[in-house]
Amino acid sequence: MIRFRFAASLILALGLSACGSFDISSRNAHPEEMMALASGPVALPSIQVVDTKIIVPRALQVSEANSYYPTGDIVWRGEPYGDRYRQLEALLDESAQIARAGHSGAVPAVVEITLKHFHALTEKTRYTVGGVHSIRFDLTLRHPDTGEALAPTRTIRADLKGYGGNQALEAERAGLTQKLRITRHLANVIRAELTRPGSMGGNRGITQLVAGLENNDPI
Repeated sequence: MIRFRFAASLILALGLSACGSFDISSRNAHPEEMMALASGPVALPSIQVVDTKIIVPRALQVSEANSYYPTGDIVWRGEPYGDRYRQLEALLDESAQIARAGHSGAVPAVVEITLKHFHALTEKTRYTVGGVHSIRFDLTLRHPDTGEALAPTRTIRADLKGYGGNQALEAERAGLTQKLRITRHLANVIRAELTRPGSMGGNRGITQLVAGLENNDPI
């Protein structure tokens, strides 16, 4: 009985100690705020984009295989067959231009985006089961004159649900092509990072964080 009471007291003491060491701002934070706290402090107060630089490394492997999940770094069927590197450079640049439109801040910066992984849906996947557009890129904010990084490079995970079967066909008829949906989605992701630098970093999936923006955003 004495041993039981001692153990119970010890557990209670450890529990109180753990609670006491937990920061009160975190304890009272909403789930969204907790996610932001986990990603670390905001790097800069605000960003004024003066230019953008898009890099799609030619070392990335392009796959044109029409399978459910082909190997390769780039899988893109949202445009006619051609130079996939240039196509994605243009797509990312358009997203960045949309994101910076109307945005203002205090710190001038060049937004540098380096693509790491871009897996949209193949024809076989799009017209059957659907899936996820899996997109990763590095985002660096650089000084416009020196090129020096203003904050550590952040890897952004920008996944988006990909329509399949009848849903994909209906979306096509409504003009919601893969290219349009992904361009708008990436614009929302980049805008979020510009508005609150660091909020999209930390290798976290952000599909849920921008859910609902596609239909409600004016772009």
